[in-house]
Amino acid sequence: MQQLKFFVEGKIFGVCSFLGERMGISPAVIRLYFIYLTCITVLSPVLLYLMLAFWLNLKRYLQRRNPLWD
Repeated sequence: MQQLKFFVEGKIFGVCSFLGERMGISPAVIRLYFIYLTCITVLSPVLLYLMLAFWLNLKRYLQRRNPLWD
């Protein structure tokens, strides 16, 4: 069960982990609030989560890219 937890936390975009590191909050607390907000506001946090995941993935891609002229 622990292996599944680590896989899900590390591989599924990593948005909650990123936000937790930046704000100094446990990622588990962020996930819990995300679930509550999703139930209350009907899917708007899901769209926000996907936008953040796209942004983080794009940011990682741009950091790894090496220009030819350097």
